[in-house]
Amino acid sequence: MTAKKLYLRSFGCQMNDYDSGRIADLLEERMGLEKTESLDEADVVILNTCSIREKAQEKVFSDLGRIREAKKCHPGMMIAVGGCVASQEGKKILDRAPWVDVVFGPQTLHRIPELLAEREKTGRAQVDVSFPEIEKFDSLPAPHASGAAAFVSIMEGCSKYCTYCVVPYTRGEEISRPLVDVLVEVAQLADQGVKEVTLLGQNVNAYRGRTPAGDEADFALLLEYVSEIEGIERIRYTTSHPREFTQRLIDAYRKLPKLVSHVHLPVQSGSDRILAAMKRGYTALEYKSIIRRLKAARPGIAVATDIIVGFPGETEDDFERTMTLIEDVGFDASFSFVYSPRPGTPAARLPDDTPYSVKLARLQRLQKRIDENAAEISRGMLGKIERVLVLGPAKRGEGELMARTDNNRIVNFPGPASIINQMANVRITEVFPHTLGGELV
Repeated sequence: MTAKKLYLRSFGCQMNDYDSGRIADLLEERMGLEKTESLDEADVVILNTCSIREKAQEKVFSDLGRIREAKKCHPGMMIAVGGCVASQEGKKILDRAPWVDVVFGPQTLHRIPELLAEREKTGRAQVDVSFPEIEKFDSLPAPHASGAAAFVSIMEGCSKYCTYCVVPYTRGEEISRPLVDVLVEVAQLADQGVKEVTLLGQNVNAYRGRTPAGDEADFALLLEYVSEIEGIERIRYTTSHPREFTQRLIDAYRKLPKLVSHVHLPVQSGSDRILAAMKRGYTALEYKSIIRRLKAARPGIAVATDIIVGFPGETEDDFERTMTLIEDVGFDASFSFVYSPRPGTPAARLPDDTPYSVKLARLQRLQKRIDENAAEISRGMLGKIERVLVLGPAKRGEGELMARTDNNRIVNFPGPASIINQMANVRITEVFPHTLGGELV
């Protein structure tokens, strides 16, 4: 008997990638579904959506229109929409796309088998976008590693309520997983050969778990415990928030060699006036103080960030303050984009009279400067030997392998397939716009 097929498409962030992987594990265990890359042969189709960027909803409905055509040729196909767009839109998805069978939120993905079964039983579409805290983690199967690097979600939701952000409304308040549960999941992955783990959360350093004795465990303590797990050689995390970047976390960079020399710390703007309007809860000077102490604790650490250009009311002076911050910090990379209003957020109601062309010109100037800085950092790596995690074959170049450096750069080099999923030493020999070239030492 041929197994039924699952077509699963994930949009957006690493949190969604993690959730999508867990959905695939769940549906394989509970329903025997095998993943397929072909929409036409799918029995169940799942879109795991993200609403961070502009026009996310329209992109989802465009995809649903394409899937509707596939369903006409496969009447038994079940279609489910999940993630943040589903959480935000709820039953309105069914109004616009009545061929959808199930709508679920980020916190109810573990209920997909029951929702699909109820749809089949009753003939009525099912919607569950509630926030049952961390119930989903208790209902998911053991994690399945597909390589030497893996994600582990340690908390859900966000309680910061930045004025531009929809996440608190689509993923709920901050809820931390129990410390032991996180450590067990990391240990299970390590037993399967995972060497690098990335801890995930909307504000990962806001983690507040509980030890078996009932004491509070902050993010710094969690990092200490994870670093003691045999087999784990590298620890990454994303995304952090300046308001929760404690001295204890900074000190972890002195004490924990497994913690990589790379941090992603969103600043969003270099203007205190704009930061206040965003409700970020810190000043540019306070942000720079964190970076200064981080660089003292871990010399050479690479700092990536997020920056929103053209937030409502941003003046030329506000933007120049952001450019000054970029010079002061020396960012290694950035996820930067022009502000777009998200439905239901306070910032969406703010007056915004800056022409889009001006915003776009600012963004291009900002990205050019950060790219220049990143290239300078890469050139400084020439001739140095880097300890890398070999991820697999390079995307280009037959016989070459692709690996990730401690400071989060991709390096391609000739090498045997036997070292895939292993740590290796590579000398950096070339610098390209977005990658490095090297040779195995």
